[in-house]
Amino acid sequence: MKIIVPMAGRGSRLRPHTLTTPKPLIPIAGKPIVHRLVQDIAKVLDEKVDEVAFIIAEDFGEKIENDLKDIAESLGAKGTIYYQDKPLGTGHAIMCAKDSLSGPAVIAYADTLFKADFTLDKDADSVIWVKQVENPSAYGVVSLNEKIEITELVEKPTEFVSDLAVIGIYYFKDVAVLKGELQKVLDNNIVHGGEYQINDGIKAMQANGLRFVPGKVDEWMDCGNKNVTVETNGRMLNFLHKDGEKLIANNVKIKDTEITEPCFIGENVELINAKIGPNVSIGNGTKIENSTIKNSLIQTFAEVKNAKLDNAMIGNFAKFNGEFTQISIGDYSVLE
Repeated sequence: MKIIVPMAGRGSRLRPHTLTTPKPLIPIAGKPIVHRLVQDIAKVLDEKVDEVAFIIAEDFGEKIENDLKDIAESLGAKGTIYYQDKPLGTGHAIMCAKDSLSGPAVIAYADTLFKADFTLDKDADSVIWVKQVENPSAYGVVSLNEKIEITELVEKPTEFVSDLAVIGIYYFKDVAVLKGELQKVLDNNIVHGGEYQINDGIKAMQANGLRFVPGKVDEWMDCGNKNVTVETNGRMLNFLHKDGEKLIANNVKIKDTEITEPCFIGENVELINAKIGPNVSIGNGTKIENSTIKNSLIQTFAEVKNAKLDNAMIGNFAKFNGEFTQISIGDYSVLE
């Protein structure tokens, strides 16, 4: 089994956090988004993953490429890196990994997380992960027949088709079939909004009689912008806390501090005269002093003093003092 992960560029909606760290590597509850994604997919598949192929921009750099390979190796899989030189859509991104497109595979976009407990129907030619939503007109949705098979994909329907939204994760019994159809999409320059889309390959497979079924997830968590990423961090912390996962490192230095769970607190964090939580993630090496922080995500080696934060996101090596009188703010920074 293979997992194919189109990651595209760094993303603009999470700036300034993605200027140095691509969005899929932003930590949620102490672990990068893409790491949690492939880990959860592997659990649903319940079989050995042989390869994880990441499609990235060329400017990600060697360190990030090595980090991605480490994620694959943590699953006992080979990590492969491919490059998408231009943002030409989902179909184009997938075809950048064409050398890995053979046999059973899951394709998953790396800006979403999910919780699911279902048995994958491996007799189907494809499974498309979906989530029931309240406002289907804002999403791509699937239409089902009486056999609970997917008969149609409709992008942002103006009239009700179904309330099952496509979350961006797909299983293919033989992904080479999709590869063949997407090659036709590229060869015939079939574009929507200037981009080559996976849906055109899927629709061609359906037209040829292949069987598509839904895989319903219990939770679907977006990581598209700062607010929803902070919300997703809190939701994930609650799931992990209920599962009994250890979230606070043994070597955290705590003095006159109150912690309200759930919280993730990484290695060598120092907390002095602080109130932390609920729903806070604090990365390795961060120091927090004289502060109250809840519903927030703070990355590694940051320093926070004299602060009262809620719904905040602070990047690596950042320094914030709530009693500041002088300030130097770079591009895309936000103080509210």
